[in-house]
Amino acid sequence: MLDDPTEIRGLSAQVAHARWVQDGPNALPRASKRTLWRIAGEAVREPMLQLLLGAGAIYLVLGDVGEACMLLAFVAVTLLITLVQEARTERVLEALRDLSSPRALVIRDGVHCRITGSEVVVGDILVLAEGDRVAADARLVSAHDLQTDESLLTGEAAPVRKAVATTQALTGRPGGDDLPWVYGGSMVVRGQGLGEVTATGPRSEIGRIGVALDQIQATATALQEHTRHLVRVFAVAGLALSVLVALLYVWTRGDVLAAVLAGITLAMSMLPQEFPLILTVFMAMGAWRISQQRVLVRRSNAIEALGTATVLCTDKTGTLTLNRMSIEALHAQGQTWHATGVGGETLPEAFHALLEVGILASERAPFDPMEKAFWTLGEQHFTPDSTRWHPDWQLAHEYALSPALLAMSHVWQPPGQSTATAAVAHVIAAKGAPEAIADLCHLNAQQLLDVRSAAQDMARQGMRVLGVARAHYQVCGASVGWPAIQHDFDFVFLGLVGLKDPLRPAVPAAVRACREAGISVAMITGDYPATALAIAEQAGLDVSGGVVSGEDIAILSDDALRDRVRTASVFARVMPEQKLRIVKAYQADRQVVVMTGDGVNDAPSLKAADVGVAMGARGTDVAREASAMVLLDDDFGAIVQAVQLGRRIDDNLRKAMAFVLAVHVPIAGMSLLPLLMGWPIFFSPVHIAFLELIIDPVCSIVFEAEPAELGIMSRPPRQPGRPLLTREAMIWGLLQGVLALGVVAGFYAYLLQAGYPEASARAGGFVALVSSNVALILSNRSLGRNLLASLIRPNRALWNMLTLTAILMSLVMALPPLRALFQFDLPVQLVLFEAALAGMLTLLALEVLKMVRMCRSI
Repeated sequence: MLDDPTEIRGLSAQVAHARWVQDGPNALPRASKRTLWRIAGEAVREPMLQLLLGAGAIYLVLGDVGEACMLLAFVAVTLLITLVQEARTERVLEALRDLSSPRALVIRDGVHCRITGSEVVVGDILVLAEGDRVAADARLVSAHDLQTDESLLTGEAAPVRKAVATTQALTGRPGGDDLPWVYGGSMVVRGQGLGEVTATGPRSEIGRIGVALDQIQATATALQEHTRHLVRVFAVAGLALSVLVALLYVWTRGDVLAAVLAGITLAMSMLPQEFPLILTVFMAMGAWRISQQRVLVRRSNAIEALGTATVLCTDKTGTLTLNRMSIEALHAQGQTWHATGVGGETLPEAFHALLEVGILASERAPFDPMEKAFWTLGEQHFTPDSTRWHPDWQLAHEYALSPALLAMSHVWQPPGQSTATAAVAHVIAAKGAPEAIADLCHLNAQQLLDVRSAAQDMARQGMRVLGVARAHYQVCGASVGWPAIQHDFDFVFLGLVGLKDPLRPAVPAAVRACREAGISVAMITGDYPATALAIAEQAGLDVSGGVVSGEDIAILSDDALRDRVRTASVFARVMPEQKLRIVKAYQADRQVVVMTGDGVNDAPSLKAADVGVAMGARGTDVAREASAMVLLDDDFGAIVQAVQLGRRIDDNLRKAMAFVLAVHVPIAGMSLLPLLMGWPIFFSPVHIAFLELIIDPVCSIVFEAEPAELGIMSRPPRQPGRPLLTREAMIWGLLQGVLALGVVAGFYAYLLQAGYPEASARAGGFVALVSSNVALILSNRSLGRNLLASLIRPNRALWNMLTLTAILMSLVMALPPLRALFQFDLPVQLVLFEAALAGMLTLLALEVLKMVRMCRSI
């Protein structure tokens, strides 16, 4: 420590300016921004958007402006989402810059001056005081009872002590007591000091986090990749079949213009614009449904990942716990009192003196969260007029905590006494490490053993343990000085205080629900292993794999870490970049990772995870901006509800996509079969457009509204890497479509064979096709239930859609202009009845197929 800190002159203004020019401002570097035109160009090159644009262009050529405008509107929405996401990425870095660049008090040319944080340079002398946000990383050259809160960087809830540098090392990693470095973004909660700046901007600890955030690039989800693949397959198949139909038409009928129209009709029937439509609607409605659980969805692809999540990685401080130190237990006179945390409890008289002196050993207006805990417990158990408060006592002297003695004392002078006239009795209140307080009290061997045993019991429960002692001291005359050291007082040991950052009440049930759903839960924290293990056990995590420390991770290769995360669930003393490595290790093991957190140190892993979930109320701006979802009420249990909704969306996506595959088979088949069989043409573009009016809302709105399947949270998640629409599911969808095609084609052939006019047969066949589509909807509503169970499941959107379909079909059949547009004749009632029966026959056959499939899967 400096003998006289007032002799420090700091940098000169000229040197400071030169270093600012050389190193740049004390701020995070701004990421290179892409222009809006460049972002839009990249988005338009996506296959799904190209197909949407192509489909819209076809509808415009055919004169269907309404359908074209709808598809082009989806293009505009997708572009808007992309542009908004880019702006969010900028806000992540902007929030980190704001946090890392507070105003700072520095010494330059021997004068204290207040400057903006961005003007701080290496070599500046920072003047640190209680309540200050540290502007840059610095090495301490002077410190008096200095403690800082580094939880934003380390996740450690309790403040850490600081000591004056005795080494020339410029910096070290944050976390732990008695280190001679302070870090940008941390908060001074006690004492004061001077620090020589060693790193600014991107070279600081918080700067490294910002650089890591900037380097993490968002990747396409498995669903997006799978959908792109399906879109390409559909596009190639549609183009090939369209050309084939056109050539076949020319060969069999010789009409080139009609052949082109037939090819366009088939292309329209094969265009998979439903896939991007399904994703858009499902993600938008999913975000709305999840918001009803007080969870804000910031990136829609997180919803898809939620349904397939296999690992939930959670921070401890502020996520599993409340990030609020509270007194958990008091130990005095051989007795232990535990706080229940529910209020209304009574503190026995035996513990009043312990709490009273603990408050006296704290600051009147504390910043230190542990001292705040003393005051909070006192307010709960001491009435405002209680004699335990001593608001009229004056602080006469204090002894700071030091590395040599981990205890501090306040010397109080009761009112009504004057050192100028007589001896004055003073009360000394001390608190600190149990072994230090026991040393001050000169306990005998048995007493010391009892204290150590009680302290160890409390520590094993994840508590921070402090000892409390009291002494009385007579001062005679105003000129008598205070003892040089605390050992000169005759202290009496009062007891132990156990403090803990308490577990959130909803956490154990949420962890249990995750494990029942086949989701592993892992805790990643910067706190100490003993504390981490105690919290993990209380939360219900699997601790059989032991604790993996940051030191362990540092020496593990990526492959070794990937193997280690398969068995471990508790990670302690972990640095921000190590959190990121853990998340990537899980992902390398083909796991879908949900990461929760609230601090700056969580931001890189939140952004890299498949789903990053930040705390909304207590979380930092940086964590919220880096995340895909935000818990508005900081309710950890809401994650489970969100996962359940994600699984429901995952199930309903599979139903919708299977329906899309199935429904396109009879449409494409009825475009091709008449050419092969020599029948009259069944479809024209207007028929396809009408069917799309039914298919699009059904596959998006109706299936999205389907309730969750039974036991949705009692089964394991979808296997990572397994596509949403598996080969088996695609075959099942195609088989359903072939069955529907067989019924419709057979009915159309029957009408033609019976001698009905072409227009009447087309009308009857079209009604049969719509009825078969309805059968496909009803059969695909549930993955594992029969028709009766499906029908009693509530889905207002389904019945509204079926009612609207019936009205539209009635209008087409009843109004002559519409019949002419569709090339229909009004069929006899018997044909309409038979067409409805064809739909019922399709439904019956589909249910028989489903029962056979269900029996084979048992």
